[in-house]
Amino acid sequence: MNLQIKLHSPFLHFHAITLLPSKTNITVPSPNCRFTFLRQRRNAPNFKIVRSSMKENEVKFLEAEEAQLLLATCITRTLPPALTLESGLEMIRDSIEELKSKPRAKAGMYRFQIAVSPGSRALSWFCSQDPSLGVFPQFFVSTGIEKPTNKLLSFTRTHGVFGIGAAVYIKNPFSSASIEDISFRRYQSVDSAHLMAYGLFGHTSLKYENKSLYMIIPQIELVDSDGLSILTATLAWNDSSLCAYEDAFDVIIYLTTALTRPIAEESLNKSVNAVLKKFNMVEDKNAQMVYTDSLLLRDGCLDHMELESATSSSSQFSFRLSATVAISNNMLDQFRDITRSLQESSNINTLWASLIIEECYRLGLTYFCIAPGSRSTPLAIAATSHPFTNCIACFDERSLAFHAIGYAKGSHMPAVIITSSGTAVSNLLPAVVEASQDFLPLLLLTADRPPELLDTGANQAINQVNIFGTFVRHFFNLPVPTDNITARMVLTTLDSAVNHATSSPCGPVHINCPFREPLENTPKEWSQSCLKGLEFWVSSGQPFTNYIQPHKSFTHGDVADVLGIIQGAKRGMLLIGAVFKEDDIWGALLLAKHLQWPVFADILSGLRLRKYKNSFSKVNEKSILFVDQLDHMLLSDEFRQWMNPDVILQIGSRITSKRVSQLLQDCTPCPYILIDNHPSRHDPSHIITHRIQGQIGQFTNCVVRSCTTNINHQWTSFLRSVNMMVEWEITFLIHSENSLSEPYVAQMTSEALDFASTMFIGNSMPIRDADMYGTGSSQGECGYSYGKITKLPSGYPFSWVQVAGNRGASGIDGLLSTAVGFSVGHNKRVVCVIGDVSFLHDTNGLALLKQRISRKQMTIVVINNHGGAIFSLLPIANKAEEKILNQYFYTSHDIGIHNLCIAHGVKHVHVSTKRDLQNALLKSQQEDDDCVIEVESSIDSNKNFHSNLRQFACQAASHALSTISHLSILNSIKVHKLEYFQYRIQLYSPLTSTPVGNENTTNYREGFVITLYLEDGNTGIGEVAPLGIHKGNLLEAQEQLQFLTHVMKGVSLNSSLPLLNGSFSSWIWTNLGIPPDSLLPSVRCGLEMAILNAIASIEGSTMLNILHPSKQERAQKSLNITICALLDSNGTPTEVAYLANKLVEEGFTAIKLKVARRENPIEDAKVIQEIRKKVGYQIQLRADANKKWSFHEAIQFGCNVKEYGLQYIEEPVKNEDDIIKFCEETGLPVALDETIDNLQENPLGILARFTHEKIVAVVIKPSFVGGFEKAAFIARWAHHHGKMAVVSAAFESGISLSAYVQFSCFLEMKNKDICKIMNKENPSSVAHGLGTYKWLKEDVIRESFRIRRSQASVFDAGQTLTNFDINQNSVIKSFEDEKVRNYILNMDVEGITFSINVRELGDERNDNIIVFLHGFLGTSEDWVPIMSAMSASSRCIAIDLPGHGCSKMHTNADVAQGFDISMKVVADMLQKLLLLLTTKKVTVVGYSMGARITLYMALKCNKTVKGVVMISGSPGLNEEVKRNVRCVKDDSLACALISNGLDLFIETWYSGEMWESLRTHPQFDKIVADRSKHDDVAALAKALSGLSTGRQPSLWEDLKHAKSPFLLIVGERDEKFKKIANGICDKVDKGKVVEICNCGHAVHMENPLLVIQSIREFVTSLEAMGH
Repeated sequence: MNLQIKLHSPFLHFHAITLLPSKTNITVPSPNCRFTFLRQRRNAPNFKIVRSSMKENEVKFLEAEEAQLLLATCITRTLPPALTLESGLEMIRDSIEELKSKPRAKAGMYRFQIAVSPGSRALSWFCSQDPSLGVFPQFFVSTGIEKPTNKLLSFTRTHGVFGIGAAVYIKNPFSSASIEDISFRRYQSVDSAHLMAYGLFGHTSLKYENKSLYMIIPQIELVDSDGLSILTATLAWNDSSLCAYEDAFDVIIYLTTALTRPIAEESLNKSVNAVLKKFNMVEDKNAQMVYTDSLLLRDGCLDHMELESATSSSSQFSFRLSATVAISNNMLDQFRDITRSLQESSNINTLWASLIIEECYRLGLTYFCIAPGSRSTPLAIAATSHPFTNCIACFDERSLAFHAIGYAKGSHMPAVIITSSGTAVSNLLPAVVEASQDFLPLLLLTADRPPELLDTGANQAINQVNIFGTFVRHFFNLPVPTDNITARMVLTTLDSAVNHATSSPCGPVHINCPFREPLENTPKEWSQSCLKGLEFWVSSGQPFTNYIQPHKSFTHGDVADVLGIIQGAKRGMLLIGAVFKEDDIWGALLLAKHLQWPVFADILSGLRLRKYKNSFSKVNEKSILFVDQLDHMLLSDEFRQWMNPDVILQIGSRITSKRVSQLLQDCTPCPYILIDNHPSRHDPSHIITHRIQGQIGQFTNCVVRSCTTNINHQWTSFLRSVNMMVEWEITFLIHSENSLSEPYVAQMTSEALDFASTMFIGNSMPIRDADMYGTGSSQGECGYSYGKITKLPSGYPFSWVQVAGNRGASGIDGLLSTAVGFSVGHNKRVVCVIGDVSFLHDTNGLALLKQRISRKQMTIVVINNHGGAIFSLLPIANKAEEKILNQYFYTSHDIGIHNLCIAHGVKHVHVSTKRDLQNALLKSQQEDDDCVIEVESSIDSNKNFHSNLRQFACQAASHALSTISHLSILNSIKVHKLEYFQYRIQLYSPLTSTPVGNENTTNYREGFVITLYLEDGNTGIGEVAPLGIHKGNLLEAQEQLQFLTHVMKGVSLNSSLPLLNGSFSSWIWTNLGIPPDSLLPSVRCGLEMAILNAIASIEGSTMLNILHPSKQERAQKSLNITICALLDSNGTPTEVAYLANKLVEEGFTAIKLKVARRENPIEDAKVIQEIRKKVGYQIQLRADANKKWSFHEAIQFGCNVKEYGLQYIEEPVKNEDDIIKFCEETGLPVALDETIDNLQENPLGILARFTHEKIVAVVIKPSFVGGFEKAAFIARWAHHHGKMAVVSAAFESGISLSAYVQFSCFLEMKNKDICKIMNKENPSSVAHGLGTYKWLKEDVIRESFRIRRSQASVFDAGQTLTNFDINQNSVIKSFEDEKVRNYILNMDVEGITFSINVRELGDERNDNIIVFLHGFLGTSEDWVPIMSAMSASSRCIAIDLPGHGCSKMHTNADVAQGFDISMKVVADMLQKLLLLLTTKKVTVVGYSMGARITLYMALKCNKTVKGVVMISGSPGLNEEVKRNVRCVKDDSLACALISNGLDLFIETWYSGEMWESLRTHPQFDKIVADRSKHDDVAALAKALSGLSTGRQPSLWEDLKHAKSPFLLIVGERDEKFKKIANGICDKVDKGKVVEICNCGHAVHMENPLLVIQSIREFVTSLEAMGH
C-alpha cells in the first residue's frame, strides 16, 4: 500500500511518497479501552508510531522513516484567543467542521491551537473526566517543579499538561535503564506550535514487551503555565492505513463536543488526592513520564536532529490507559491506615485534633500557620505530624495571621491559623479585619480553656466567643472534646466552616476549640463508639460533607438593561480595579479588546505593569488603549472638564487613585456599572447605578455576544495623545533627576520584574507611587528605541505582571509578613516595596522571611525617608508646626534597618543612588538569597519632587489637549504627494570644517528642498542638507527621499505631531512602517520641518505658534532671537581680532571662534587673548574645538585662556570620557556638541554623564541630532539641569535658518515655562548659533535670511516659511515619485508558456541593473519602495515569479499534471527574460525563496549575474532525509492551499514562529492583505511544491566555486538564518554578512532603509571592483 500526498485535482500533480509499504496487525484484548491495540512489524527500527482509533479494535503505527514524512505534513492553525476553555473547544470544533468539508489529501495532519484563559486548569480538567467518555489514554503531568512531591499539589497552583486521546502513538523499544539514553528526533516547519509526545518509562505496574516506551501525541492537549494556557487539537489521517479522513475529523468533533462543559468547581475545594482516589490509581515510584518537544512546527524550513538533551521527564503524573488501568507517581498519598491511627489516639483531644487536621487536608487546606502555646498543643502536634501538610511557626500571632492572609492572597485557598488562648487570639484581629474587607478566606483554629475556667481568673482565659464579631463569615464554638459526641460533628463543622470561607463573599471563619488537660499525648481512655459512621469517610479520602455549589450564570435577559447602556456608549470608559485571578484578568482583557474603550488599569489589576513586545506596541492604534496616566491627566482642569465619559464600566471593586475616584463622582449621573464576584457594597461616593454580582468572564461573554462598539474614535484618539504626552513628561522628569527619587524607585522596581515575578506593594506612599509611576515598559527610558521583541503567544502585544497589596483596610501593619505569605502562596519570585514605618511596624516578619519554607526568593525594597512621608503631601503639612509634624505625624526615627536585618540573619543592601539601586535589583534577581534593599530618601526632597511632577504633568496635559483639540482637523487630512529638488548655492568662504590653509576647497553648499503637498491644497517646505562630516551624504539622503516620495502618498497626518515628545517617532513607525532612527538625521529633520510648516499652513499660522500656541499671536511680531556670530580662525591673531571687532560694530554681542584648526593649541589661545583685548569683556566669547584636541592639547589651550572670560568651549577633547576631567582640571565651562549628535537608545542614560556644573550648554544642530523632536528633547534636558540650549545651523540655506529661528524662540518659551513651574528666575536670552548665514553668497529663497544688529525677527522667519519664493538659479534637478513601468512578458520554458509580470523603475539606459526576486506569497510590488529609493542610481527590475502576483502559467490540465515549477525551470525562465531586457550582467537581490533562486542563478548561470544579495536565504538542505521530509511538508501545504483556499492558507502561514517579528510591525495587516493578490493559485501551489527546499538541489558544495561577490542580509532576531549566512560566508571567496538590527526574517519589510543602504554600498563596491 502506498500513502500519497495527492490532491484530487486533474491540474495539480505532486510527487507521490510512500509512507506505508506493508503492515501486520495484532489484536490485544481489552474490555474497556477502544484502542489499546498495537501493530507490530518484524525487523523494526528503534522508533515506531502507532495511531488510536475510536472505532476499530486495533491501533496502527508507522515505521520511523514513514513517521517522519507523516509528521512533516502537519499544518497548524492558530485561532484568536478564547475567553474560556469551553469557548476555545467550541472555536476549535467550528474550525474543524469548516475544514472537514473542503477537498483534502489522502494523508496528513492538522493541528489547531488557541490561547485560552490562563491558570492552573490542566490538573482539574484531568480530574473532572468522566470514565464513561470512553476516550483513552488520559494523562496529567506537572511541569516547572524541580523536586515535585504530592505535598505541593494544588488545583489552584500546580501547572502542567492535560492530554486525552491519541492522534499518534510512538513506540520505542530500548534496553537502557537511563532516560537520557533515549533517542528521539525532532522536525521543524513553517508553523508555530511545538509538537509534544508523551509516554511512560520505567513502570512496573504493567509489563510491556521489551520494556517498550510508548509515546503519544494527544488529540486534545492543554498546556498551562504562568499567564498563558494553550489548548491544542491534533488529528492525523491516512485513508489507506491509519484512519479515514472523515473518521479523524469525527473523533475530534466528538471530543471537543463532549469536553465542552464547565469544570466542576467543587472539586477545587478538595485535596488532589481525594479526587484522584476515585480513579483507582496505582502509585508506582519507579515510573516516570517522558515528554519531548518535537519542535515540529518552527522557522519555515525543516530540520531534524538528535534530541537527547531535549527529552524531559517528570516523576509527578497520572496516566490513565483505560477505565480500569491507571498509573501515577507523586500524586497520591502514601498508604496510611487512618482507621488505625485514629483508634490509637492517646486521648480524646488527640483524636479530635487529628480529625480536624485530616479534614482540613481533604478540603485542600494544607498550609498551617502555628503560634506557639500550650493550650493549642493537640492541634499543633496533629498539624505538624500529618505527612501532607506544610507548617510554619512564628512567635508573633499578629505577624503570623498576616502571613496567612498573604498565603490566601497568593493561592486563593485558605491558610489555617492555630493559636493558643487569651491575647494570642485577640492579636489576630487586625489580619481578620483585613481578610474580611478584602474577601480572603482564612480558617482560624483558636484553642481555648474549657467553660469551667472562664470568668474564674484562670490564666490566659478570656471570652473568645464571637471575639471577632462581624469580621468573620462564620463562628462555631466547638464543645470540649468528649467521646459522648460523635466524631462526625467535628468533620461536618470543618466542612461547613470551609464552605463559608470559600463561598462568596469569601472571608475568615473562626472555630474556637476548647481543650481540657491532658494537652499532650498522655494516654487517657476514650470510647471508640464515637467513631461510628466514619467507615466511608476513612476509605474514600474525601471530605465528609461535599458542598456542591449550583452553577450560577446570568443570561442576556438578566443584564439586558446594562447591555443596552453599553451598546449606546460613545465615550465609554473601562476601569479595571483590584483583580488578581488570571481568569478575571483574561476576561477583562477580552472585554477591553472587544469594546475598544479606553482602559484605566489600577495598580492592583495586574494590567498596570505590562511588558510589551517593543516600545512602539504601546502606541499601536489597534491595540488596547491603556490610559495609565489618567491620575496625572486629571490634574488639569481643562482635561477634567473635557473627559466627561458617558458610561463607566468597572471590573473589580477597588480603585487606588483618589483623583480617578473624584472623576467618577463628577461624572454623576452617567451610568456607572460595577461587576465583581462578591455581593458586598463598594460605593463610597454613592454613584453606582448598576451592580452586577458574577464572574467577570461570564459578563464578558454576554457583552461579546451581544454588543458592538460605538466608541467615539476622536475622543479615544485625544485620550491616547494626552496620555502619551503626560507619560513622556513624567518619565523624562524621573529619569532626568540626578538624585534617587521615590518615583524612580517605583519605576525601577516595576521595570525589574519579569513574568516569573510578582510584586507586593505596601500601603501609604509605595502603592500610590506605584499607581502613578509604575511602568511595565521594557524601554525604561524616555527615548526613541523601538525595543526588542518578546514571544507572547497569547495574542496580545504584552504580558502582564500580577500585583498584590493589603487594600482591604489599607493599614500599614503586617505588610512584610503578608508579602512573605503571598510569596509562599503564589509560588513566584516576589519583589516587595514598602515604607520604612511599615517595615518597622512588622519587623517580626523578618522571622518569617528567614524560615524560607516552600517559596522562591524575595526582594524587599524598603524606602527609608525616616518617617511617614505621605503626611508631607496632605493638607496637614501646611498647617502644623514642623516639630509637631515630625513627632506626631512623620514619627521621624533613626532606627538602623541594617541592624534589624543582621539580627535576623537576612541579607541587607543600602543604596543611595540610581546606579546603586539598579545594581542591587539586578544582583538580587541573580541570587537565591532573600535580600532587603534599603533605599535612602528624605521627606522634604520627596515632597518637592512630587510637587514638580504634578505641576509638569498638569501643564503637559493641558497643553496636549489644547493642541490636539485645536488641530483635530489634521486627523482627516492626508498627504497628496512629496516632491523635492536638489540645490546648489555659493558660499563666500569654505566651511569651517576645512583645515586652515586648504586653498582647493570649492565654496558651495548642496542639499535638497522638499515640498509636502496635502490633499486640501496646503503645502509645507523643509530642507535636507547632509554635511559630509556627519552621518549621511547627498546620495544616501536622496535614496531616502525617493523612498519617502513613495510611502508618504495617502498617509494621514496627526494632531499630536506638534507636541513632539515622541509623537513624530510614533507617527513615523505607525504610518510609514519604518523604524524612526533608520532615517538619516538630516532627512528626518527636513521631513519634520515640512510637516510642521504644512500644519502651520493649514492653520494660517507659523511653526512657532503650532509648537507653542499663544493667544497673543500678534505679540510674536516683536519677538527676536539673538544670534551668535561665527568667526573662522584663519589668519593671524591680530587679523582675527580685527574681524571680531567688526562683528561687534555690526551689533553682535556674542562671537564663537573656531579653534583646533592650527597645529599648536597655544596659537589658538593667542587668538582668544587678542580678541578679548580688542572687544573687551562685555562680549560673550565662545570657542569651538570640534573634538579635535587630545586631552593634553586641550589642557594646553585651557591653561592659556583661563583669565580671558570664555563663556564656554565646545567639545575640547576627542575622548568623551575626558570632558569632565577637563572641566575639573581647568575650571573652564564646556558645551557639548558632537557628543549629543548620535543619541539613539537610552539618551537620558548618556546625557546623565554630563550633569557636571561646568558643562554649561548644549549646542544642538537639528539636522545632526535628527530633527526638531530630538532637538527639543535635548534642550529640555539642558534646561532641566540649568544649562543653555543653543540652536546651531550647519550652513543650511535660509529655509532652515528661518525654521531654526522659530524653533529657538520655542525653546526659550519652554524654558520660561519650566522656570515658572520650578519657581526660578526667568532665564537670560541665549545667543543661538545661526551666524552661518554670513557664509551664504546666495540662497535657495529669493529673499535672503536677514539679521538686524545680531537679532533675527521671529515674525520675519515665519513669513519666509509661509511665503517662500524659490530662487530657481539654485535648483539643479527636481524629483517626484517616479511612475512604475508595468508590463507582461511571455516566456516559453520546456513547452510551457509563462506570462511574467515585470515592474521597473529607473533609467532604462543605466547599465547598473538590479533585479529583485520576492519570497513565497510575495510579489514584485513588495520591492517598489526599495526600488524607488535606488532608481536614481540604478535601473531596478522586479519580477512576479511563476504563480505569484499577475504572473500566470498557460497550459492545459493534462500537460500541467506532469509539469513541475522547479528551480531549473524558474532559473531558465529568468535567464531568458533578462536577455530580453539587457545584455549586461545584473545584480540579483532575492528574499527567502527568491534568495534561493538568486543563488542558483549565480552558481548555474554566472554569465548573467555579477553580484548576489541574499536576504534571509539558504543554499538548501544537505541530508536526503531532511529533503524528503521537507518535500512532504511543502506538498502537504500545497494541497492545503488548494483545498482550503488562499485566505485561510495565508492566515495559517503567517501564524508561524518565523513571522513573530513581522507580526509586531504596524503594517502587518496590510502586508498580509497584499498576499492575497495572486491571479493563478494553482500555479502558486505548484511553485510551493516544485520550489521546495526538499526538491532544490543542495548548493552548499557549489558555493566554493562561486565567482560573484555575495552580500548576505539577515535580521538580528533571525537566529537560524544568521547561522546560515555565516556558513555561506565561510564557503565563498567574496562574501559579507550584514545583520539588520531589531528585525526578524522579513528584513526588507521591517527595516527597508537599512536594507537599501546595504544594497547600495554593495553595488558601489561592485563598481569599484570593475564588475
